[in-house]
Amino acid sequence: MHNPPMRRRAWGTRDARSLIAFAWLLSLPLAGAGQELKTAPIGDLTLESGEVLRDCRVGYRTYGRLDAQRSNAVAFPTWFAGRSDELADYIGPGRWIDDSRYFVVALDALADGVSSSPSNSPLQPRMRFPRIKVADMVESQHRLLTRVLHLEHLRAVVGSSMGGMQTFQWLVSYPDFMDRAVAVVGSPRLAAYDLLLWRAQIDAIENAPEWKNGDYDRQPATAAVAALDNLALTSPGSFNREVTRDGLPGVLAQARKDVAEFDANDRLRQLQAMLAHDVSARFGGSMERAAAVVKARALVIVSRQDHMVTPGPALEFARLVRAGLIELQGDCGHLAAECESPSVVPVIAAFLADQPIQ
Repeated sequence: MHNPPMRRRAWGTRDARSLIAFAWLLSLPLAGAGQELKTAPIGDLTLESGEVLRDCRVGYRTYGRLDAQRSNAVAFPTWFAGRSDELADYIGPGRWIDDSRYFVVALDALADGVSSSPSNSPLQPRMRFPRIKVADMVESQHRLLTRVLHLEHLRAVVGSSMGGMQTFQWLVSYPDFMDRAVAVVGSPRLAAYDLLLWRAQIDAIENAPEWKNGDYDRQPATAAVAALDNLALTSPGSFNREVTRDGLPGVLAQARKDVAEFDANDRLRQLQAMLAHDVSARFGGSMERAAAVVKARALVIVSRQDHMVTPGPALEFARLVRAGLIELQGDCGHLAAECESPSVVPVIAAFLADQPIQ
């Protein structure tokens, strides 16, 4: 969801975060207009569970141009509850990925309401949509990149939050497919604190009177989900600076509206995917064995005060794969890379260009 956000639409502190982003964007050259959304059919997708996602489709947008050697493609998957159009703010000169140098493929993760999702699947609607994992998201993206865009190799995969989780998964699912990987406030598997947070969101949805096992008439548990998001997104110090006591009701009211914009069945399936996420699952639960297959160079960026995706597992995996590591020390929590973008952007740019990181 960065940093760029874990998901923009679901944050009640969106006004405060927007001020941060607006100040940063004012200092940058204008980005190109958001590219046209395309959705590509990739056929039936067999999931890790053995279930089959019927007639799977993947949404994507492309920015920049593929070079003659087809060597400058960068995959950029979405964060939790985010969509590919929201990635546009992080693409362009002076941003995370410079589309004057790279051919950027912004990828809609499964269950985001654009790619195949409970909210849009004609064959498996609502809770008939099978449970997915982060590894299934990566598999769908690999099929799109290879069979639709005919890319045999990537310069890099870059992702934040749940996009960072997908980046870690790319490293072990397709270790030969990319030269580099940048995981920002992501995780190779969630720590116990993270599991508690996301489990609480699932419980809030499933225990809401409106839920009706996914056959609801109005979005369930928007107040509870909005409150949980706001508690975890930044830090107490940051939140108290940005939101006054008198201003809290307005922030939560806006947050409830933002939460309601993302379908609860889609949210549930993405939440379950994050809870099940574990790059060591195919390696007997051993992170050391998972790390041993990694071939790409990795850059891991974490926030020390991240309460939404705590940094411990990412720090450990970074050590195992000898990744470049940036530990952000500010109190913006999960939004640290966005708050500290003037220092983060040059690091990502240098890493993608194979230049020394200052």
